[in-house]
Amino acid sequence: MVKQNNFLKDLRLNRNLLGILVDPDKLPLEDVGLLLQNLPENTTHLLVGGSTVENDKTQLLVKAIKAASMLPVIIFPGDYSQIAPQADALLFLSLLSGRNPEYLIGQQIKAVKYLQKTKLEVIPTGYILIDGGKTTAVEKVSQTKPMPQENCKAIVETALTAEYLGKTLIYLEAGSGAKNCVNPTIVKAVAEAVKIPVIVGGGIKTQEQLAAVYKAGGKMAVIGTAFENDLKTVKNKNNENICRTYTYSHPR
Repeated sequence: MVKQNNFLKDLRLNRNLLGILVDPDKLPLEDVGLLLQNLPENTTHLLVGGSTVENDKTQLLVKAIKAASMLPVIIFPGDYSQIAPQADALLFLSLLSGRNPEYLIGQQIKAVKYLQKTKLEVIPTGYILIDGGKTTAVEKVSQTKPMPQENCKAIVETALTAEYLGKTLIYLEAGSGAKNCVNPTIVKAVAEAVKIPVIVGGGIKTQEQLAAVYKAGGKMAVIGTAFENDLKTVKNKNNENICRTYTYSHPR
């Protein structure tokens, strides 16, 4: 079990971490048990968040997960309202691939008064949206464009800018349901250029893609849509107790 309450240390000291991203808008609270029962066996962290989440769904979901699991829970917020003090850490995202001031600094300022009241580990994160072959919710909500995968140099320079600004983590994101994951050559170039951990999400569907993230230097791979689809399959089979073996299971 990865040590709780020190996510950044986990990233620095450990390799091949696997995060499962759960969207509070897509997972009913009554399905938390099903979620935990069917996680890939090598899951090390749960990320909770979505581009648009209504009301207090994030807090309720995190509370339910923490009551039933010892896995570290990391908030991956779509906006400042998605803060759950019951979690272990929060990615304090700045969308550096875009130029919308609301997602560069505006949302962060709005979040501060809530974060001050928590004991969350707050992790300054350079969030870089990369073209995954489809228009994503992040693109729509933030009103920014992803960076083309062909422009590796610009992506690396953006990641370096994040490090120089004092960010302690880089998140390379192809977006929820992306057709194409972040190219391993991009992951490798960024991981070699910066001295801070790199995590990669969006479009990861197979064991080969997962292994490629790790081989390229990504400390964590984050899987969301592929796991959501598998969980729906399990639920549709009359909620049977099925232990899934996912195509993206952690390579041994």
